[in-house]
Amino acid sequence: MVQMANDIGNFFRAQQREDALTGIANHIQSFWTPNMRRKLLGQIDRDAHGLDDLPREALRRLQANPLTKPYHSHGGDAG
Repeated sequence: MVQMANDIGNFFRAQQREDALTGIANHIQSFWTPNMRRKLLGQIDRDAHGLDDLPREALRRLQANPLTKPYHSHGGDAG
């Protein structure tokens, strides 16, 4: 799961940091099962080796606010 979280982080890495963190948190909350989130959150509490900084911070935000869907700004090319 660490590798999957890092892959998501790499996808959003080109965005501004706050947008990337929001995108990562939104993706994980929207598409990962609660069990997957719990397992990875349990790992970061015990220092998940190999987890990049962006997904780590996004997961910490989800951990702090597990019931809040992260804000994702509208816009982009579709407008």
